Amino acid sequence: MVAPSPPPVRGVWRDGRSSFDPALVLKAVETVKAAMPLFAAGTPLIRRGPAGELHVDVPVMYMNFAIDRIHYDPYSGAPSPKGRPVRAWRVEVNPQDVQHVVENALKEAHVIEAAEYREPEDAWAVPVAWKGIIIMHVKVSYNGEEIIPDYGLTEEIRRYIM
Repeated sequence: MVAPSPPPVRGVWRDGRSSFDPALVLKAVETVKAAMPLFAAGTPLIRRGPAGELHVDVPVMYMNFAIDRIHYDPYSGAPSPKGRPVRAWRVEVNPQDVQHVVENALKEAHVIEAAEYREPEDAWAVPVAWKGIIIMHVKVSYNGEEIIPDYGLTEEIRRYIM
């Protein structure tokens, strides 16, 4: 068993430098662009809250792992901006229709050529937009070479569909 590496010290990057190479960001963006054709809408997660409200999220799948969730707005029948989950009342949704809408949105989506650094994960979060709104973030390893799955969401999906 390999011992886990210690957490990074604030202000010092992995290799001990206090700055970073901007090429790593560009590499992360290119990695997401290359993976985009392989992203697929997963089975919608449809839940009812205690007040009867409906909440719909659609996981985005890559190589059988979830990488993020897209919020779905039952009122507009379209994806909702990241960070704006919709709670809807007196509306029903068809899971296949929801999945189809998100699948089409993924085909129209594009990678924004920027990334933010997420220190706890030592990773880049690359935004993906559809019709002018950010609908998801794709985490990429610090070196820009690997997509990082959302393991918690992947487990949630497996519990939900079984």
